Amino acid sequence: MEEKIRELNKMIEESSNIVFFGGAGVSTESGIPDFRSADGIYMMDYKYPPEEIISRSFFDAHPKEFFEFYKKYFYYPDAKPNITHLKLAQLEKAGKLKAVITQNIDGLHTDAGSETVYELHGSVLRNYCMKCGKFYPIEHIVNSDGIPKCTCGGTVKPDVVLYEESLDTDTIEGAVNAISQADMLIVAGTSLRVYPAAGFIRYFKGKNIVLINRDSTEMDSIFGLVINGNLGEVMNKIEI
Repeated sequence: MEEKIRELNKMIEESSNIVFFGGAGVSTESGIPDFRSADGIYMMDYKYPPEEIISRSFFDAHPKEFFEFYKKYFYYPDAKPNITHLKLAQLEKAGKLKAVITQNIDGLHTDAGSETVYELHGSVLRNYCMKCGKFYPIEHIVNSDGIPKCTCGGTVKPDVVLYEESLDTDTIEGAVNAISQADMLIVAGTSLRVYPAAGFIRYFKGKNIVLINRDSTEMDSIFGLVINGNLGEVMNKIEI
């Protein structure tokens, strides 16, 4: 492990355009559960399958049940940026890191101080009226009884990408451009099973591509360096 971390630091030292691509594992150390692990959201005992609940068709058909689940399992007001979020913000400030691309919707990268963040699946912190487009803070969702409504009467929907919905075009373009221009890509905390997001790494044409993840993935072979271990411990040893 120590030898791999030394190799990681050497790659970072010789790189000037690093992009970080992260998944749910980035935020688990902030107390936010992931989806597919033994204690993840998909394993929770609920009256509907969680994967069905976070689909657009379920949202449209059963909005009350959707918001019951959403407020309980998707918003963590006490969550704070962990060492990974903070270290990435430091790397950006140092001029090394050019962009963070995240599959997470918790807003913790921005809270940590990162400025160039592409939120592929949106953010729980943004919410909008489906009728008039007016934006609302997360508190409007949390404090609403039942289905959150706009002053115009429309339903206020979280600005997150549900199953059956498409990713935002501008966000995709920004993320793909960042990866295609990078000389180093660090992929972390993701099983690389969620598409189209996982397919973005194919746009990388640079020199160093690294995977840091607790478990092995089906795509390990495409990475020049694979570190299987605790993400926070690895990130804490990055030298800036």
